[in-house]
Amino acid sequence: MKFIHMRRFFFFFFLLYGTAVFAQLNEKYVRKVLSELSSDAYMGRASGTPYADKAAAFIAAGFKKAGLQPMQGEKVFLQRFEMIRSRTVSVNVTVDGQQVPASDVLVLAGQPELDWTTGAVEPMWMEKGSPLGQRVFAMSSEKGDKLIFADTSNRRQLARLKNFSMQRFGGGGSIVVVLTTGKPSAYRVKASSELKATGFQNVVGMIPGKRSEEYVIFSGHYDHIGTGKPVEGDSIYNGANDDASGITAVMALAGHFARMKQQPERTILFVAFTAEETGGYGSTWFSRQLAPDKVVAMFNIEMIGTESKWGRNSAYITGFERSDFGKILQDNLQGTGFQFHPDPYPQQNLFFRSDNATLARLGVPAHTISTSKMDSEPFYHTVNDEIETLDIANMTAIIRAIALSSQWITSGKSTPSRVSLSR
Repeated sequence: MKFIHMRRFFFFFFLLYGTAVFAQLNEKYVRKVLSELSSDAYMGRASGTPYADKAAAFIAAGFKKAGLQPMQGEKVFLQRFEMIRSRTVSVNVTVDGQQVPASDVLVLAGQPELDWTTGAVEPMWMEKGSPLGQRVFAMSSEKGDKLIFADTSNRRQLARLKNFSMQRFGGGGSIVVVLTTGKPSAYRVKASSELKATGFQNVVGMIPGKRSEEYVIFSGHYDHIGTGKPVEGDSIYNGANDDASGITAVMALAGHFARMKQQPERTILFVAFTAEETGGYGSTWFSRQLAPDKVVAMFNIEMIGTESKWGRNSAYITGFERSDFGKILQDNLQGTGFQFHPDPYPQQNLFFRSDNATLARLGVPAHTISTSKMDSEPFYHTVNDEIETLDIANMTAIIRAIALSSQWITSGKSTPSRVSLSR
């Protein structure tokens, strides 16, 4: 009981006043970083643009100032990779001797010219009701050429993929999707495409732990959707809540942990992902750099600038029931009045819609912490997602709660169970 009372006192001192140790977990710092990242100078931080690069440079400078190190094996904080966008110039596909309409074909080319005949690429067959979109997204990060034959009932999914303007990682080969009425036995695919390569970059900083190959990750995504059609003269989608709020939290937590006098037991990685809004490419690339069994936990922070449906001093965790990650966090907050809840919007599948998903699919207890009211958030993906709409004091309290609730995991006292995908 005495321990709980002391922890309660410690938390509220931490929450309300802070000390030199908690120097960057205060409203002034939170407002400063959030104001910068969500300002018009970054033009909405669309991935693959100079404005996203500008945001990446700002975050990298913050990591350096905090005293972080680049990720093991790297010399800089910027983790660069290349994406290929293709525009189909011409396509001619025959299946069992029958011409397939171009509208029933999707080509994500990794090379300008394709000419595949039966046996050149081992095809995959996807029946009616199959998750075509998910499979194609997964393939976009895989190596080698891919050919999918899918039932014609998947036309709506195919149209969505075409509208999404998907990309492939550089050197990843080509993906071709063909809609047919049955599993074919013979095919020919000819296509010409124009290719455009674009550079992207995550930002990764590290605090080495005593256990050098046990990683705890704090992450968010710094990209947003850029600019669009003016609304009352405003064309910049600033993305203050989505997800400058999450990146502000990551930078504040980086400063907090870097100021600790003792070396953490586990190695802590702080990651700002790019290209979340366009397909989660940044987190997918990052996940390739680590063995998933070495990642103990991932705190992905997404949209914490507004009150949750339960009010202040609360947030929710996606996939709460899939591991005991949330229980560990809440155990660290006993007596504080702060509450982590299970995701109240299960129908929106949020667990698989943010940057935690790639590592979660590999079994890592990777969860997203958020407060966003996804059924009624008025400024989500609008030009009005600006700092003036956010509750800075509550956001700061959430960041502090994340820091406190993570202490047993970063110190090695607790290890969350691996994620269950069957629930």
